[in-house]
Amino acid sequence: MQERVIVGIDVGTTKVCVLVGELDRDGKLNIVGVGTCPSQGLRRGVVVNIEETVTSIAAAIDRAERLSGKHITTAYVGIAGSHIESENSKGFVAITPSHRDIVQNDICRAIEVARAIAIPANREIIHVIPRGYVVDGQEGIKNPIGMSGFRLEVETHIVTGSVSSIHNLIKCVQKAHVEIEDLVLEPLASGEAVLADGETDLGVVLVDVGGGTTDIAIYTDGAIWHTVVLPIGGNLITSDIAIGLRLPFAVAEELKVTYGHCDPSAIDDDDMIDLAQFMPDCNDLVPRKLLAEIIQARVEELFEMVHDEIKKSGYDGLLPAGLVLTGGTAELPGILELAGQILDLPARIGVPLGLHGLADSICRPAYATAVGLLLWGLTHSSLTYDEEEGQQADRGTMLSRIGRWLRSFIP
Repeated sequence: MQERVIVGIDVGTTKVCVLVGELDRDGKLNIVGVGTCPSQGLRRGVVVNIEETVTSIAAAIDRAERLSGKHITTAYVGIAGSHIESENSKGFVAITPSHRDIVQNDICRAIEVARAIAIPANREIIHVIPRGYVVDGQEGIKNPIGMSGFRLEVETHIVTGSVSSIHNLIKCVQKAHVEIEDLVLEPLASGEAVLADGETDLGVVLVDVGGGTTDIAIYTDGAIWHTVVLPIGGNLITSDIAIGLRLPFAVAEELKVTYGHCDPSAIDDDDMIDLAQFMPDCNDLVPRKLLAEIIQARVEELFEMVHDEIKKSGYDGLLPAGLVLTGGTAELPGILELAGQILDLPARIGVPLGLHGLADSICRPAYATAVGLLLWGLTHSSLTYDEEEGQQADRGTMLSRIGRWLRSFIP
């Protein structure tokens, strides 16, 4: 009896993370392989050096394969970067013959109308996500199949990206000898891992603060409403520390991770950091409160930018489920309280839950995107576990990527 294997590859600015998951007959997702490697060749989520990026991806894949004992040939891959843009679009079609039951083909036609937006030649559609349907003026319909009507309307969330950035990422993964099952916008993947249905129904903002970017996704009425990727992340905090304390970047990063805090008032005035533990030839002492002041200033700036994006979405003051903060930088002490204060929202840290196998090692915000890629694969793949045969059953071998994707949203 074979178990279904799904692989997620999170190609981040600071690290590449590869997760290998198995879905058993009981529906449990077991993490059987984890491979991480420092990321080289990316800047703010975008590939700037193909060979370095390929080397990083290949190293992470090799570690995951050694741990899991699986040979990785396909994967779901996360994409982010400041080139990402999104907008909401509507499409409607007439039901012919009039007033017959709505079928899957009607939904596909409406979605195709919605995706027919004018975009520049240097941009490409990554996702077209149905948010909800309207049948003859009746709103709030999640699944219109089987309903009778004359007119079907769909509201979609469309995510686009730079053609060159998308293709460079694809090229890097393929050069590491892995074919891409699907490209997934990273905040959507993170949302799969850390958000509850009740939160997305009420209205929630997910903020994934990585090394090079901050990914924002606003959900309401159970669906995505607004996505954006800001070109600022944990690396800029590290840069400020390096400049302010005149330290090498690598030492500044270790200082941030080991002693960083976002609230200077929580640090004693006489609490000093001995730099000799990071640089043996240096005998200087650094006040930990000064380090916290530098971090606080940059984190405040970051969440002011997040606040501006929430205002642009039109949902400022309309997110009762509050803020879910995730990503590697979310592990900084004091960041949750500062973020909640600036955004004036209830806040919690988002960690991936409900996993098995090697789950203990990845139940951290830094792994939210990678775990979300596995969950996205479970939800949106054309493969399903066939209990009678005890093996994988392919329900859509000849379907295109777009066709497979549409099936995942339509029963």
